[in-house]
Amino acid sequence: MFRKILIANRGEIACRVIDTAHKLGIRCVAVYSEADANARHVRLADEAFLLGPAASKDSYLRADKILAIAKQSGAEAIHPGYGFLSENEEFARACADAGVVFIGPPVPAIEAMGSKSAAKKIMHNAGVPLVPGYHGDDQSDAVLQAESAKIGYPQLLKAAYGGGGKGMRVVWQPEEFDAALASARREAKAGFGNDKMLLERYLTRPRHIEIQVFADNHGNAVYLAERDCSIQRRHQKVIEEAPAPNFTPAQRQAMGEAAVKAAQAIDYRGAGTVEFLFDEDGSFYFMEMNTRLQVEHPVTEMITGQDLVQWQLLVAAGEPLPLTQSQIQLDGHAIEVRVYAEDPDNDFLPATGKLTYLRQPDASRHVRVDTGVVEHDEVTPYYDPMIAKLIVWDESRDRAISRMLRALDDYRIAGVTTNLGFLTSLVEHPAFKAAELDTNFINKHQQSLFAPAHNQQSQALILAALFILSKQQAPANGLHSNSPWQFSHGWRLNETPKVALQLQLADQRHQLIIEQHQQYYRVQLAEQNLDCQVSLAGDELSAVLAGHRMKVRVSQYQDTISVFIKHQRYDIVYRTEVATLIDGADSVGSLTAPMNGTIVAVLCSEKQAVKAGETLVIMEAMKMEYAIKAPKDGVVNAVFYAAGDLVKDGAELVDFSAEDA
Repeated sequence: MFRKILIANRGEIACRVIDTAHKLGIRCVAVYSEADANARHVRLADEAFLLGPAASKDSYLRADKILAIAKQSGAEAIHPGYGFLSENEEFARACADAGVVFIGPPVPAIEAMGSKSAAKKIMHNAGVPLVPGYHGDDQSDAVLQAESAKIGYPQLLKAAYGGGGKGMRVVWQPEEFDAALASARREAKAGFGNDKMLLERYLTRPRHIEIQVFADNHGNAVYLAERDCSIQRRHQKVIEEAPAPNFTPAQRQAMGEAAVKAAQAIDYRGAGTVEFLFDEDGSFYFMEMNTRLQVEHPVTEMITGQDLVQWQLLVAAGEPLPLTQSQIQLDGHAIEVRVYAEDPDNDFLPATGKLTYLRQPDASRHVRVDTGVVEHDEVTPYYDPMIAKLIVWDESRDRAISRMLRALDDYRIAGVTTNLGFLTSLVEHPAFKAAELDTNFINKHQQSLFAPAHNQQSQALILAALFILSKQQAPANGLHSNSPWQFSHGWRLNETPKVALQLQLADQRHQLIIEQHQQYYRVQLAEQNLDCQVSLAGDELSAVLAGHRMKVRVSQYQDTISVFIKHQRYDIVYRTEVATLIDGADSVGSLTAPMNGTIVAVLCSEKQAVKAGETLVIMEAMKMEYAIKAPKDGVVNAVFYAAGDLVKDGAELVDFSAEDA
């Protein structure tokens, strides 16, 4: 076994590899960018080396620097994790040439599966079923258009060297093809350095089911059951579970044996995942093979009791697989959700910022959290905004769903917008509970998934006020100088002490009048008058509101108080001196950047007349493209940026005048 390995990655997966390596007595070397100098994976490692600036191309994609650090540190092997260099055949080849073990498959296997089009040909020759499509080398517009017409619609445009849903577009009708092709090529070129595309018929109600395979250097190959990854947005997985619901042992065997056949066709070694589309009639089609460990590998670990990172290390060290196919047993059901810094109500726009408050569910036999962050870490625009993976296990799927809902309630984050509420809506949705799954699940149930949450704003405001009073009257917290009970304008001689608190929730300001009685507070908010009692222990607020007893979690960072009621978070701003809010200028005349990013294309010019919905500017942020469109018919007065320019959140991109009504 290795004495020391280098992890050529960051975040959650780097922490995950370090955890298993340390259990095996292996020392770990971390690498980091300037943005990750204080990251969790750096602190967990035995030693760490700076790679370079924050941008991936200057740090985590610098194969030469990583290999030099491996040699300098005495690391015998490199674990690439997933993403970055994990499926880069040149990096794997450079490792071999330098005498450093690459903890992954052989170079020819990576090359074979690195091109989705080449992989299709190999799978066809190996007898693995394929979806009808075009995977050829001729990438001219004319050929792609002709092949598109042959395949029929709907169809899927996919980057041949892509992954993670990037460089992928669904085309529903012929007139959409040209624009979709141009956009997918741009995204593929930016994300993977290669804009080669493949075309596939798009199945309208398929499930996405994948098989975990493992092979060693002694001729052994096995599959470790399947995972259902059908719940997706933008072709990226949101929920994964194992085993797949409503999937028979015969189907598992057929798909598992096909996956092993796929691995053997390329003389595979190590961990790999063969992904299939599973149609309503029970037929399945090869989609792609990922020559690395998958993000969702924990659900397989939970139902098999195996440590797949340990398996990777054993195979890379030349040892045989720990189990034969007949020895692999399944137990219970596991579900994983990906906790992201993103805004589901704004087309899942990635979010950035400091994790000012972070409380995770307690780890147990039933609950696991894989993460690369801790409280006060920053979610930056440089990398994928995944905060953590939340995984649960129980004896049945129904019980696992109940476990997940409780764990989501116990997961609380402030400082950035997250998808925790959306994940709860997904997991508790009747169709998910009934296992009515397909890759269009989110779009199909969009209306109910994005239905307005039960409005508890008044309750949140009152709880925030009670939190303020509880903290400011506590003698040990040093906040007496800001106590509203010391405001002279709140007192009246021989009258009940009374104070007015000014709180702001979203863009609305609210005034709460609070009377202090001997055993309770009387809170007036708008037309409500409630008698309330409260106690505060750490971040747990226990309150009785007009006879309703409840417990919530509350956090404060600077002047923002976050109240967590079930899976909803209410951010309420409180200042002892509240400045006058000045109404902003009418924003109709300008179009601004929704976040930090790079201008990809400017599709309009000064004095140009445009129609409502017409794309004016395309920007890229967090490896995804976003179209800035005209809100109405009108005229472009000025364009402030050009392709390649960096822009900040809120920067004015285009000055625009709408036509007179």
